[in-house]
Amino acid sequence: MPLALFDLDNTLIGGDSDYLWGEFLCEIGAVDKEYYQDQNKYFYEQYCLGKLDIYAYSAFSMEPLSRYSMNELGKFHKQFMHEKIEPLFLLEAEKVVNKHRNNGDTIAVITASNNFVTAPIVNLLGIENLLATELEKISGSYSGKVLGTPCYKHGKVEKLKMWMERTGESIANSTFYSDSHNDLPLLELVTNPIAVNPDDELMKISIERGWTVLDWR
Repeated sequence: MPLALFDLDNTLIGGDSDYLWGEFLCEIGAVDKEYYQDQNKYFYEQYCLGKLDIYAYSAFSMEPLSRYSMNELGKFHKQFMHEKIEPLFLLEAEKVVNKHRNNGDTIAVITASNNFVTAPIVNLLGIENLLATELEKISGSYSGKVLGTPCYKHGKVEKLKMWMERTGESIANSTFYSDSHNDLPLLELVTNPIAVNPDDELMKISIERGWTVLDWR
């Protein structure tokens, strides 16, 4: 079946879940607010510039997960979903997902954000397939390390190809929706690249190449 791929942050939802998770941890006192907020802002700015060191960011963002039990993290995330994420759901995004679903397309979210933060969001969106930066677990707890290849830039392409090998899905007649120039490697791979509320760099590229540009805000 045709493959419909969606970026998550600032595409399916009107904000960045990874960045907001960091802000949320500061608000509830789960991390040192002054230090963590400064670093969280710095890494987000680097991402927007296309200069993010994904391994450095992953080490920073995942370290707090190693301090708490899965039960504690689950409670944190439930509150996070209610306060930070649910207000960001976009009606236009939901309409497009439902259109692909009604067409019988295979739908997947592919995101650089980690699977702990994003899996409950994608589940609430009613999408079964998630390709994300995966976290290592040791004895049932997060170690604070990335498992395998981060799902970022060319890593998204690598993750997708491995997933297609496992599932038998094909890149033929595929569509990818994204807001970020960081996703250019995957946008160039699919049949139908679509920019959704694109950043300045992706907007420029989309105009030059005649790609569809949508506004879901």
